[in-house]
Amino acid sequence: MIDLKRNTRLWAVFLIIIGWGLSSCGDDDKDPGEPGTLQLTAAQVGSYVLSLTDASKNTAAPVSEPVLATFGVALDESTVDDAVVLAIKSSGEVVPVAYAYSNGGKTVALTPESALANNTIYQLKISDELRGTSGDVFPGHLVEFTTVGATITITSLKIGGTDVLAIPRVTEVPLTGTTIEVAFSQPVDGATVVSQNIFVTTPAGSTAPTSLVLSDDKRKVTITLTGELGDLRRYGVTLNSNVKGVAGEVLQNFTKSFYTARNETPDHSVITDDALLTLVQQQTFKYFWDFGHPVSGLARERNTSGDVVTSGGSGFGIMALIVGVERNFITRSEGVERMDKIVTFLEDADRFHGAWSHWINGSTGAVVPFSQKDDGGDLVETSFLVQGLLTFRQYLQASDTAGNNLINRITTLWQGVEWDWYRKNNEQVLYWHWSPAYDWQMNFAMYGYFEEQITYFLAAASPTHGIPKSVYSNGYGRNGAIRTATTHYGYLLPLGPPSPLFWVHYSYLGLDPKFSDDYADYWQQNLNATKINYAYCVANPNGYVGYSDECWGLTSSDDGQRGYDAHSPSNDNGTISPTAALSSFPYTPEESMRALKFFYYTVGDRLWGDYGFYDAFNLTQGWTADSYLAIDQGPIIVMIENYRTGLLWDLFMSAPEVQDGFTTLGFSN
Repeated sequence: MIDLKRNTRLWAVFLIIIGWGLSSCGDDDKDPGEPGTLQLTAAQVGSYVLSLTDASKNTAAPVSEPVLATFGVALDESTVDDAVVLAIKSSGEVVPVAYAYSNGGKTVALTPESALANNTIYQLKISDELRGTSGDVFPGHLVEFTTVGATITITSLKIGGTDVLAIPRVTEVPLTGTTIEVAFSQPVDGATVVSQNIFVTTPAGSTAPTSLVLSDDKRKVTITLTGELGDLRRYGVTLNSNVKGVAGEVLQNFTKSFYTARNETPDHSVITDDALLTLVQQQTFKYFWDFGHPVSGLARERNTSGDVVTSGGSGFGIMALIVGVERNFITRSEGVERMDKIVTFLEDADRFHGAWSHWINGSTGAVVPFSQKDDGGDLVETSFLVQGLLTFRQYLQASDTAGNNLINRITTLWQGVEWDWYRKNNEQVLYWHWSPAYDWQMNFAMYGYFEEQITYFLAAASPTHGIPKSVYSNGYGRNGAIRTATTHYGYLLPLGPPSPLFWVHYSYLGLDPKFSDDYADYWQQNLNATKINYAYCVANPNGYVGYSDECWGLTSSDDGQRGYDAHSPSNDNGTISPTAALSSFPYTPEESMRALKFFYYTVGDRLWGDYGFYDAFNLTQGWTADSYLAIDQGPIIVMIENYRTGLLWDLFMSAPEVQDGFTTLGFSN
């Protein structure tokens, strides 16, 4: 038996012959011959298809592959050896080959005993002595082709004296004085060692200033970067195919990426930790205050959303208003005035059995479909909005006329949500969506643990449309099947797999997680989920650039490759989302503060903008978002405040309906 794995040339012949089939070229490449004669239908070298009539198209044939010719009928093999030959055009020398047949005898493969010469013209000569098995006569034909030129290869690539040719990700390259040494397999033509052929590209796609020196033996080029590089950036050294050997050998296009080290000089002036927290809250608050929709006062979905506002993100923004007042970013009267605008808008906006849609037109109040069938009530987004409304209601003073008016109106809005309707005919589970046009076709029954605990909690707490504990137990708790109790990086996770960190943020902006139900201690759940996320980034099993005890945090956010994605330890492509670590301040204050300082002082030159930190960045890809999302900016403000004072937790938990919800569901503090 032939060992095809060890005999690579025979293996290649075998694959090509088996896959050859009845392929043929276009009509313009065929030699039709006379009716009834033997016809050549196709020819190729390896997988490189040859034109049968135009040699100018056959200029890059491989040198280590068989030459194949296919005919219209089976060949008389006794006539092939003399009639089908491969020869060098310049000398006429016949190339020794071995013949093999496939395709029912219609295809013959000529395998040279040794590799063909580079950059040489060969001729596949087929004489009129060739016959088919039925005596078909061949009129004779010649197919001419040129082999590829000889190649020169890179044998070593050193950056700062270290050979990095085989290293997948080259990091920690100094910002100044960097040299790159490239060694070649053959001497290089000095005339091709020029900046048009050998260069370093910057993250912006421009060319970095360099000097090039060719060694005396012409086998090494030294590239010296003459300017300062940006820190924690991706650069690329490129040598293109115009680099030639002294004998005309060709270099295949080559690019190697490398990443620079960090600059220890801070991007912004260093301030106290407390001042930095306030600065982040104030700058992020501008997204909801300065960029809030002028008609509705609600939060736009993202900074490019125009009139589209988001119900859930607006709930987060309402809670941010309280922080804005307490931190003196705005006055109390300004905050109450904005809240009056929001409540007035929500009273007239489209509702679906009391629930608001995910997206709303901020000028008209009409639903904006999130998808074709998601054009009605969104119970999860509604719960995020109601969490914010109740928190603000508790912040208002009943003794104040405007405050008392808003208290009553907010209560009316909250009591108008028909949580029990979303049981879909009294099932023992809540459904996420309902549409008057598509009814329950979205069919998202909310079973198990994700970001929706606040939805079940508010449904149970509702004084007008409440659900019994059995719905919570069967739906959210899956009758106990919600428990997983897995351990990751030494931390026990009572519920679910390691998740995007928004799972431990959204439901707990107002709902203080220091409680237990029948399934978990939620402080332990949220703390350990965050610790696992942090530990994963520190371990950095995929070797992404920048990951460390300072640069961490995986959650749903914009993504340079995927558009938008739910990043987590099981779905990681190197994208860090600032909201993940910053909204985790109550759980991991030391780890979150290190991340905050990294985001602001180390990569703040690219990450800090008009409304705080941009949504995400990926140092490995060399990408930073230019976007802001309400659902990511809001938790930063709120959870930093909960870490500092517990304000939003205290307010929400003070609502009598919240305490009723604890009783209904049997929660214990």
